[in-house]
Amino acid sequence: MTAAVASAYAELRLRAIGTYVHVLVTDPSALPATVSLVAAELDALDRACSRFRPDSELVLLAGIAGPVHVGAVLAGALAAALQVARDTDGLVQPTLGQALRAAGYDATFADLPADGPAAVRLPMRPDLWRDIAVDGCEVTLPPGTDLDLGATAKAWAADRIAAGIAALGTGVLVNLGGDIATAGQVPDGGWSIAVLDRVDGAVVQTVAVDSGGLATSSTTARTWRRGGHVLHHILDPLTGAPVPPVWDCVSVAADTCLAANAASTAAVVLGADAVDWLAARGLPACLVAGDGDVVRLNGWPVP
Repeated sequence: MTAAVASAYAELRLRAIGTYVHVLVTDPSALPATVSLVAAELDALDRACSRFRPDSELVLLAGIAGPVHVGAVLAGALAAALQVARDTDGLVQPTLGQALRAAGYDATFADLPADGPAAVRLPMRPDLWRDIAVDGCEVTLPPGTDLDLGATAKAWAADRIAAGIAALGTGVLVNLGGDIATAGQVPDGGWSIAVLDRVDGAVVQTVAVDSGGLATSSTTARTWRRGGHVLHHILDPLTGAPVPPVWDCVSVAADTCLAANAASTAAVVLGADAVDWLAARGLPACLVAGDGDVVRLNGWPVP
């Protein structure tokens, strides 16, 4: 997990879209407009992309044959998810909705029962995402597509919200459940962000970010039990099962929060191969293994 370290800024804290929201602005006079913008953007995101509300556009889109017109938020979020799928060669993709439900993640995290029947393993079509088409606000899904945008929509929204707030004339940091985007004026010394170890809650280190985004993906933050086994929400698109937890958490910095989140999630999926994959892309990263070992790459600072 990641958390912004507040200083002499105006801030907004709330819970929405199933997670915590923390926004900092360098100009306190921009806070009222920031509150309104954040509320509107998160409400629009929930109405468009939620897998857990029956009236969301994403849910209503399921099973519709042929091209269908959707709202700009769903179209934008789906286009972003497909770009991430291309950038990661399918390691992070938007067609795992059915597999997540089969693994027991079939309600908002707060509403999941403590345990239940054993998870079901489904046949997977790992290249199904390649047949999804987005043309403006027109979307075409291949038969059998069950969308889940949980791997990308939050990071995409963080970038979008940060840009909107920066347009008010203030510097801003937006933290949506550990997906962090920055924009506008940068505080002296950069934005201070604490990278946390979710195993014991201890702060691993505090890093300074002066542009772009930072994201952390974890196999310990969102877990549940099915058939007596602990499961988590990051799935292997080849098997539909939660990936073996080589890394407790992976933090990555990139030009955008969406790119950072794509890389951190892909690294969790790759497991031991993540180090070479991240190194080749030149992305600053910190990988924390289950035994406490830490790997820092591409200029990620040493505490």
